Amino acid sequence: MFRLFDRHSQRPDRWQSDAAPLYSGERFEIDEALYDYMLNILPPLWMCGPIFALREFLTGSTTSIFLALRIDGKPRYFHGYCDLSDPTSVETMRATIFERETQPVRAMSREELLEHIWSSTANAYRGYAGDRFPPVMQGQRMVMLWSGTNGTLLKLLDDLTDDEIAAKLPVHMRHLPDIAA
Repeated sequence: MFRLFDRHSQRPDRWQSDAAPLYSGERFEIDEALYDYMLNILPPLWMCGPIFALREFLTGSTTSIFLALRIDGKPRYFHGYCDLSDPTSVETMRATIFERETQPVRAMSREELLEHIWSSTANAYRGYAGDRFPPVMQGQRMVMLWSGTNGTLLKLLDDLTDDEIAAKLPVHMRHLPDIAA
């Protein structure tokens, strides 16, 4: 679970560039136990009702935000990264989560499917294109695929076909509708 807190730890320029844009707005659902654990591990930087921020900053002014939201009558818990230099970032994230999670059909966009694949793929089977790749590909995210005829191969995450995306998803997430009703 804690691997999700830094999905970009393997990027080649980890210490050379400003990673705030990479993390800001990123979010995922957690369980109540993890929400409570994170609330108790360190005193929060601030707390406003069921939303709190960690005082440990990931990069610059970007830090972890934890939210407890009532959606469809049930409490649900989320973690996200907000750039606190933007005073609207926390409310924007809360509104985005609420809007996304209250859609009649929880359809996932192509981008969300790719992010799910990236998050759920073990570090040994994902990485960033390095020096042996053409300069335009260097630094882009790659995943390992199984090809029945060619064995394993590396492919840019953004270049996965619909069939390759479906093959990398858990069975219960395959063939989700493209749009919400």
